[in-house]
Amino acid sequence: MTDWTLDLEKERQDVIVLTTGGTIDKSYDEFEGTLENRQTMIKERILAKLRLPYTFLRVFSIMSKDSLYMTDFDRSVIAKSINAQMSKGCPIVVLHGTDTMAKTAEHCLLEVKKPKVPIVFTGAMKPMGFDDSDARQNVTEALLASKILPAGIYISFHNRIFKVPSVRKNKKLGTFESF
Repeated sequence: MTDWTLDLEKERQDVIVLTTGGTIDKSYDEFEGTLENRQTMIKERILAKLRLPYTFLRVFSIMSKDSLYMTDFDRSVIAKSINAQMSKGCPIVVLHGTDTMAKTAEHCLLEVKKPKVPIVFTGAMKPMGFDDSDARQNVTEALLASKILPAGIYISFHNRIFKVPSVRKNKKLGTFESF
């Protein structure tokens, strides 16, 4: 191994990515003409296309569900997954539908209580398969945010970071805001 290879390995940080579905992970079925959550394609569509020599991603699919249909039971499953992964000491990024992302993040704040690592929620207004999707930008920013933020629960969206709670989706502007 060369010196720079050893340096790269010393500098590399693990980031856990939990996928839950939502617009960011919807795929279009040409035959049925539908846009649905089937199974996660984050690895193939976004993560494989990013240059992340200092980041090792561990991707876990929790569910593939539109956030409009999420229940408090689903939110508890997400919180339990966060608690289980948090013991590894790595930052966590949660890919989630935007409609109820803030609600899930607040639910997780109550169940996780004192996060030991940064937990960053993000999603997209348009599916990653669309040319004008914000998915790649939001995922890239959430990954970076997870590596530099202190322990806590956040939403990263459109080049902004919001500490949970007191965050909501602004449907008119198509983004998130503090309140």
